[in-house]
Amino acid sequence: MLAASLLLGACSHLPQRTAPAADASPSASSPATAESPAPNDNLNAVAWTQAAIERDLIYRQTYRDAGQQLARALADPAWDALPAEDRKTPLDAGLKPAVIVDIDETVLDNSPYQARLVVNNANYNESTWAQWCREERAAAVPGVVDFLKEATNRGITVFYLSNRASDLEQATLANLRKLALPIASDEQVFLGLGTVVPGCEQHGSEKGCRRQLIARKYRVLVQVGDQLGDFVNVTANTPQGRRDAVEPYLDWIGERWFVLPNPTYGSWEPALFNNDWRQPVQDRRRAKQAALRLN
Repeated sequence: MLAASLLLGACSHLPQRTAPAADASPSASSPATAESPAPNDNLNAVAWTQAAIERDLIYRQTYRDAGQQLARALADPAWDALPAEDRKTPLDAGLKPAVIVDIDETVLDNSPYQARLVVNNANYNESTWAQWCREERAAAVPGVVDFLKEATNRGITVFYLSNRASDLEQATLANLRKLALPIASDEQVFLGLGTVVPGCEQHGSEKGCRRQLIARKYRVLVQVGDQLGDFVNVTANTPQGRRDAVEPYLDWIGERWFVLPNPTYGSWEPALFNNDWRQPVQDRRRAKQAALRLN
């Protein structure tokens, strides 16, 4: 058993957005204004997530490719998918095999929650997010069930690294069980933001300490996630800092690290406006537009 008091942390990687305010005065030239949807920066991203078959194919392709690496990874005792900074325990024959997956937008599809925000022209907040999680209605993303079942059938333990709040643990477990996703009975496989990792100082929502905790007993074969922080610590959340964090591991993409698309939220967005969500929405929007490449 992992010697730690494990809590499910806050859903910190869901950034708080301020939706653009709707125009309160109806336009004389547009009689249907009252029925027109308010503008929302996330509309296209959520529509793509829910409607684009290309998105489903990317997920299936990614999980199929990840599954094809399991036999090779099991056979190679030197194979490890953890960044060097997280591999504190030396690799040896005594370590058991594991895979690490994020939950939100990696295992569970929360796009209905994002869609509600768009339709209601609302912002993310912990209350509405908790309400959605307690509904236990999130579907599995394409390809994940087969991949995790294959891993389990090969004797590989599945670890779910989530930044959900601790009071959502039971609802999350229930949701996963409804989807027949594997949950090891002899191991605490949910490692949340509040997980206590002796000897490791945790910073914000970084997952490095939790990866180190797994590494004490396991050799990690594959990591899957939709955020860069699901794979490696990002010490400087700037466009250049993010590139620098992943640069040493580019050869692992599609081999040990499998990255899924998430256009609706993520640390990529605040990296464009100095990580300052206190700025007015118009200022954040200007910063994002200024970051666009025109050539």
